[in-house]
Amino acid sequence: MEIPEAESRMRVAEGACRFREVAVVGMGYVGLPLALRFAESGVRVTGIDIDKDKVDGLNSGHSHIGHIAPERIDGLREKGMFGVTGDFGRVADADAVIVCVPTPLGRNRDPDISYVLDTGRSIAPHLREGCLVVLESTTFPGTTDELLREVLEDGSRMRAGRDFNLAYSPEREDPGNPSSCVGKVPKLVGGYSDACLDKAVLLYRKAVADVIPVSSCRVAEAAKLLENIFRSVNIALVNELKMVYDAMGIDIWEVIDAAGTKPFGFMTFYPGPGLGGHCIPIDPFYLTWKAHEFGSSTRFIELAGEINTAMPTHVVRKVAEALNEKRRPIMESSILVLGLAYKPNVDDERESPSYRIMELLRSQGARVSYHDPYIPMIRMTREHALWAGEKSVDWNEVVISAFDVVVIATAHDSVDYQELADWAQCVVDTRNAMANMALNGCRVLKA
Repeated sequence: MEIPEAESRMRVAEGACRFREVAVVGMGYVGLPLALRFAESGVRVTGIDIDKDKVDGLNSGHSHIGHIAPERIDGLREKGMFGVTGDFGRVADADAVIVCVPTPLGRNRDPDISYVLDTGRSIAPHLREGCLVVLESTTFPGTTDELLREVLEDGSRMRAGRDFNLAYSPEREDPGNPSSCVGKVPKLVGGYSDACLDKAVLLYRKAVADVIPVSSCRVAEAAKLLENIFRSVNIALVNELKMVYDAMGIDIWEVIDAAGTKPFGFMTFYPGPGLGGHCIPIDPFYLTWKAHEFGSSTRFIELAGEINTAMPTHVVRKVAEALNEKRRPIMESSILVLGLAYKPNVDDERESPSYRIMELLRSQGARVSYHDPYIPMIRMTREHALWAGEKSVDWNEVVISAFDVVVIATAHDSVDYQELADWAQCVVDTRNAMANMALNGCRVLKA
């Protein structure tokens, strides 16, 4: 019986590579869960990170990510399956290197892939023949097979597809979702060559149940962008409809629930105060930037970005409306933003619209505080340095009742919204969290 070509190649690749040790560069929200999953699958993992505090913390069993238990890290360290270092020289011991570093936007929405390329330069001198390098960071098509490849080839004096292997596999982390974990979410993989693809598929099959090969790195890069563009555009649609229906006196949440009863041709998306996290507010603009190189425009993406970016301003208008009913201006009013994290039940506040809401309110003279059970104190970041050190206020009747308005920006499950209804004077609700509460005199405006 003749063996299909792809299967034959896979058998050859499997015989040539065992993947006994893997290096994962970047111990953040993507890299750490992935590293732990590989370690739990029987592959020795070295995590590499340039943040000394993060390295020291992980090596002492501390988890800097709320949904990852320290005991999980400790157990793997004790078995000798996981350790962390700042030394890129450890790449020389690895059969595969997986890159999970940030890809932010610049001030003008230009892609910043400096972390990817700098990592490539750090890896290259230590690459050994036959090693597999996989990029997981979200980026525009062509990053892996053009830019990262050139950096790796220049620094290693080897050639991709001949001396070492190169692939792209987009991360699909969903923090806060207990049913989503690295080993169960289908994994896309694109290779620089057929042989590169085969080795990348074999690598991920060690840790992930369902590995899906695609024809190239660029297809895998483009698929990741499509996933997040799809969410961005649809969230923008319901955000726009929220404002339209609000003007008509129609509750958008009831409309969405009604439309969601249709068993085909409709997918439920919910409005909010804006977009947050490391993916949806950022990734679509990677394609917008790249499209300009080919003389193409991305009008849907840009319009969605405009609508979603404007949502914090809409929320502040609702706050002003709520205060006007009490004949108070925003200036000198005491306002609590409930929820700093960008999504429920996580401790990740990257790109959170809560920051923008707080900044807009403070710029108009409001006294602004926040409460978030997952973020007891705001950490120092370049984007929000002015808020660094600010602490979450206590959750009790005396504290909460003293605020003129409470803005629900993130609906954490651990917050008792009936207590909020009992204690607060006025609530501006961007998440429909108060829908089934007995209000007891509390004024609620949906935003």
